[in-house]
Amino acid sequence: MLMGFRAIVGFVLLMTPLLSHSVAFSEEIDTNRLEEIIGGGHCVLVDTRDSDAFNGWRLGDVSRGGHIAGAVNFSASWLDIDSKDGEEVLNQALSDKGIAKDKKVVLYDINGRDAAKVKGWLEGRGFSDILTYDAKKWIDDLARPVESLPGYGLLVPAEVLKDLVDGKRPETFENAGKVIILEASWGEEKNSYAKGHIPGAVHVDTDWVEPPVERLLKGEDKPVTMWILASDDKLMDLAKRLGVSASDTVVVTGENQMAAYRVAFVMEYLGVEDVRVLNGGIGSWVRGGYSLDTDSVKAEPIDDFGRTSPGRPEILDSLDQTKEKLASDDGFVLVDIRTWDEHIGEVSGYSYHHRKGRIPGSVFAYAGKTDSNSLDYYRNLDGTMREPRDILSMWESCGVDTSKHLSFMCGSGWRAAEVWFYARAMGLDNTSMFSDGWIGWSNEGYPFETGEPVR
Repeated sequence: MLMGFRAIVGFVLLMTPLLSHSVAFSEEIDTNRLEEIIGGGHCVLVDTRDSDAFNGWRLGDVSRGGHIAGAVNFSASWLDIDSKDGEEVLNQALSDKGIAKDKKVVLYDINGRDAAKVKGWLEGRGFSDILTYDAKKWIDDLARPVESLPGYGLLVPAEVLKDLVDGKRPETFENAGKVIILEASWGEEKNSYAKGHIPGAVHVDTDWVEPPVERLLKGEDKPVTMWILASDDKLMDLAKRLGVSASDTVVVTGENQMAAYRVAFVMEYLGVEDVRVLNGGIGSWVRGGYSLDTDSVKAEPIDDFGRTSPGRPEILDSLDQTKEKLASDDGFVLVDIRTWDEHIGEVSGYSYHHRKGRIPGSVFAYAGKTDSNSLDYYRNLDGTMREPRDILSMWESCGVDTSKHLSFMCGSGWRAAEVWFYARAMGLDNTSMFSDGWIGWSNEGYPFETGEPVR
């Protein structure tokens, strides 16, 4: 009897891998079936690869980048992120992307692992009607269309940056000249840079682009400190000190992504030909398995930037320009990238600034869930940019009209700079930034509003 039981157990153990393979194989559909399902409606097509591949980068063993039209992005890698509110963010992502239990869910990847990982996670949450598809069949068939973000190249994946560090010229960098990697963070190197940076990166103290100044405001007893963008001459001198010329390619990195985007915006304003940012910040580099350096890399200063004035002055709105456009230009939208509490005047958002409220005529468009250092509504769980449909849907609900000129603002320019880059990645080029933001506006004593806006 015992021998018979052992024989049965042995047979089951032998067959389990085969049965599992058979089940997985039966659930994987071919391209014709995929087209039938898409055409039938009431389904959701989910790209489970990293967002960089979804955006348009050619990552992995495929002939081109991008995603199948109509697909939403829910990356398998998000399931590995250790975050206290991770479960809440993932569940919200399911809702935002229309991934629901009453729909047929088709998950695709190119490696045979990502879709299976997401499938198991969804099944653990009660999803049952799930199919998988090998997207390599679609992507490698050049007769079939794929979609990419118009400006996907602005947001560089860690894998691509590693190639640059190694002296290669990967996709979109084939014709790049001198490539300079910058690390942006506040303060001296010891604060962040010395704790770990991308190999070869040169440190940029954000105080160099927005040096602190003290002003005695009307009605105040004591001067206040402001961090406002430096003059054009000082910014041009900074570029030369960093060894950056107008013809170079610059990739800005940083532990704090907002700092990286702030510096990147300045490089764009000055007219540097090719400016990019590491998508997901240094965290994406570490998750990619790449090592950080701690040694100081010194810049190689140059004498000639290649220009005598900023090359893109149209992307920076001054206080006077913003005030005038709000009053007279119906095609101008001032997009407020702050928290709701900042927008309605409950908090200022900054420990060094006590004035609260919003600029009359500005349109609230979310930022983060906590404070002025957060940008949750624009980032995936891994810190990369959310897909365009999520952002555009959010803007539509806020009343942001993307057919008009969008000028992004926040408190002092950090959050707005990141969202400005995201807008460009989405192909929205009729954009600018009001860098002085709420702090600059309120310190001038200009009119303001508090309370919930009337729409």
